[in-house]
Amino acid sequence: MAAAKVGGAIPVVDLAPFLTGGDEGGAARATAAVREACREYGFFRAVNHGVPAGLMARVLDLSAAFFALPFEEKAKVRPAEGAKAPLPAGYARQPAHSADKNEYLLLFGPQLGVNVYPAEPSGFREAVEECYSKLTELGLLIQEILNECMGLPPGFLEAYNGDRSFDFMAALRYFPATEEENTGISEHQDGNCITFVLQDGVGGLEVLKDGGWVPADPVEGASSSTSATSSR
Repeated sequence: MAAAKVGGAIPVVDLAPFLTGGDEGGAARATAAVREACREYGFFRAVNHGVPAGLMARVLDLSAAFFALPFEEKAKVRPAEGAKAPLPAGYARQPAHSADKNEYLLLFGPQLGVNVYPAEPSGFREAVEECYSKLTELGLLIQEILNECMGLPPGFLEAYNGDRSFDFMAALRYFPATEEENTGISEHQDGNCITFVLQDGVGGLEVLKDGGWVPADPVEGASSSTSATSSR
């Protein structure tokens, strides 16, 4: 079955037919499921997507270990002066006056040579670069599916969106809410063509549909994909 309702109303799409090959009917059903999900939600959960669940879990664990370091250690992960990147790579946190309360580590394609990696935890760079590569492959697959969904000429999005130097990956830590303030990130629409969200078990992600917020609860092994949808 290509789509289902799990943990709420967010659709789940099984991408296995695109990775195993030879199942044209399954690929057609999955494409239809993506088309419906994007029309109704702009958001869906992808399963059997080719990014190992163990790798995603490791990246989340290593990110949590990094954010648990003292601020002085995290603050060392900053780009060298004059480094050229679309946005400053490395560690930063939102200003105190910002409505969004989080800290983050921003990374670009390893081939660009602009990333700054923490020395600790051990294995962070290797895991993140592998995950980045896998998510890039998945993004290109989703792009092909969206090309088909929109009835565009073959290869149109590949040519239109072929510059990989603007792709980025961010590890995010949202600060715990207090009695005075519900911290996190305010509702927004992503400006990216495609965004993948890897969640830990805390949850909190919601998607706006028909004026109401639908929980996008964490599902083990799933990667949530969004395109120009409102979320918080």
